[in-house]
Amino acid sequence: MPPVPRPRRIVGVSLKMYFDLPGTLSYIRGIHQLDADAWNARIDLLVIPDFVSLTESARILESSSILLGAQDTFWEDRGAYTGEQSPLVLRQAGARIVMIGHAERRALFGETDASVAKKAGAAARNGLIPLVCIGEKTHHRIASAAVGMAVQECKPQVAAVLAAVPDDVEVILAYEPVWAIGAAEPADADHVVNVTKELRKLAAGRTGVTRVVYGGSAGPGTFAKMAEGVDGLFLGRFAHDIKNLKKVIEEVGAV
Repeated sequence: MPPVPRPRRIVGVSLKMYFDLPGTLSYIRGIHQLDADAWNARIDLLVIPDFVSLTESARILESSSILLGAQDTFWEDRGAYTGEQSPLVLRQAGARIVMIGHAERRALFGETDASVAKKAGAAARNGLIPLVCIGEKTHHRIASAAVGMAVQECKPQVAAVLAAVPDDVEVILAYEPVWAIGAAEPADADHVVNVTKELRKLAAGRTGVTRVVYGGSAGPGTFAKMAEGVDGLFLGRFAHDIKNLKKVIEEVGAV
């Protein structure tokens, strides 16, 4: 039996809440210009602006193959849920992917594996690809122990999501060790490869595509060292400079 081909590579960037409205739209126009000259047919490029910017961002990107994402969603489509974001409306606004379960939301807003799984199910129900952030909180200094502890902490996060979405739905798992977010350096490449290889086993047998990306102080040179374990990178503030984003895209496409 021939080996199963790896999924398409993907490079994503979240703008979080760093930009104002004019700044966000300027950034979206900037990455739209990358569509023709900075990446190739092997890579999907994903950008995740704030909610207010989604509709106009979709309009700017409508002639592009760039994927538009949302930063969160709720688990119901309609109802008396003041301040929440309907997955139905996000899809109507032009989002194709929704980020769920980021470490900041787990820490600041008390999100749990159960609530993240419900949101993933709602996203899938509305034709959105769930991009689910997973990762361990503590960095163990002994490499062999670090992998085992990371896998033990991350497995329930992954299992809850995969149980909540149909088997044939695409899922993106963003492995972001909490201790590596905002750090001076990304997690050790061997650690990332060993952890993600184990987590991939949970998705074995799914008919839907399961992609795994790394996030956590990622930048130039990160992907080549861990390409054996991941399908791309999920970038933060480093990529808010489009020149930096372009450099990473070119590196991912070259490996």
